[in-house]
Amino acid sequence: MKPENTDALRISLKPGREKPVLHGHPWIFEGALRMRPACGPEGAPAEVFDAGGNWLGRGLLTGSGALAVRLLTRDPDEPITDALFADRARRAWQRRQRIWEREPATRERADAWRLVHAEADGLPGIVADLYNDVLSLRIGCAAMQRALPAIIDTLRSLTGAREAVVMADSDTAGREALDAEAITALGTAPAAQARIRENGLQFDVDCGLGQKTGFFVDQRHNRARVAAYARNADVLGVYCYTGAFEAGAAAAGAKSILAIDRSAAALERAAANFQLNGLQTPTQFECADAPTALRGLRDRARSFDLVILDPPRLVGSEAQRPKGMRAYKDINLLGIKLLRPGGILASFSCSGLVSADDLLKAIAFAASDAGRTVRLLETLGQPADHPIPLAFPEADYLKGFIAEVE
Repeated sequence: MKPENTDALRISLKPGREKPVLHGHPWIFEGALRMRPACGPEGAPAEVFDAGGNWLGRGLLTGSGALAVRLLTRDPDEPITDALFADRARRAWQRRQRIWEREPATRERADAWRLVHAEADGLPGIVADLYNDVLSLRIGCAAMQRALPAIIDTLRSLTGAREAVVMADSDTAGREALDAEAITALGTAPAAQARIRENGLQFDVDCGLGQKTGFFVDQRHNRARVAAYARNADVLGVYCYTGAFEAGAAAAGAKSILAIDRSAAALERAAANFQLNGLQTPTQFECADAPTALRGLRDRARSFDLVILDPPRLVGSEAQRPKGMRAYKDINLLGIKLLRPGGILASFSCSGLVSADDLLKAIAFAASDAGRTVRLLETLGQPADHPIPLAFPEADYLKGFIAEVE
């Protein structure tokens, strides 16, 4: 039994609820607690014990809904200090170095990578992407705010990044006590622009603005796979953001492209990215609500050879699941109806609570309703710089399918 740290809160679990911790899962939920202090500040250190009084690990108290504690270590001799956070960041960098060594061709063609993948790298709620020479971080865990300076300093030292941009995650700001202004002030600038290369193309990324950390670096390999189906195709890109999928299709020889997104600023950047790469494919950028635009195209009897569906997260909680799964089914139904016989559907989900099977079922139901035969060609996911610990399957959030529609 590990002696209790008198400076930390003592957290006791109900009988039998220690199993996920022993298997390596970093989250402890309110429902697993037998005893918790009546109050404690967000981010306070906590010592976790099983029902028999055996020490399990230490972490940080969180006030995020049902989540009570984020475990940081199961090593009794490892205190929660800036040195721990710096070491985790350093180890995350070393993992990416090993990935680059195994993928030399990819590194030659890309200079935008995920450096820290939150819990998967032992840094809960924090993601850090490197865009050429700009480090862009996003935090969705108030308990980890104090860790940011050590993480930023370590990653800047390792990468030589000229700028570091830090943002509070807007998706979790409503349920986490995130101090957005203080978080932004930890960076070297509130925003910065970086020019990156990916799959033979260049993109300008507005870090600190827009979605995620500025660009969907997780789709790097998937964009190359989708582009393989674009030659001589009339392409529809839905939720196109800054046009990376569409630029890949244009470079691969697409006949025409219609790119839809509800953000006018994102579409301006998409058009600029096309100009940056000298892409000549006839392309229309349409600012519209995606489902509304899809229904309008259906009503006008438009058709395409390749439809790309890359929506934002549609299921953010279990309560949102029924509505979100209906949304996945509906947009895939519309996408399938817009495809010519033999056309290709590329459909994605970035909702962590939606499994690959869930998405595939939504597509299958959509195919049935559309009266079309759909054949699965490729199963896609996230690249190696977005690792998935076996003890933390929640890190597996990106999934996609490429299918042929008769």
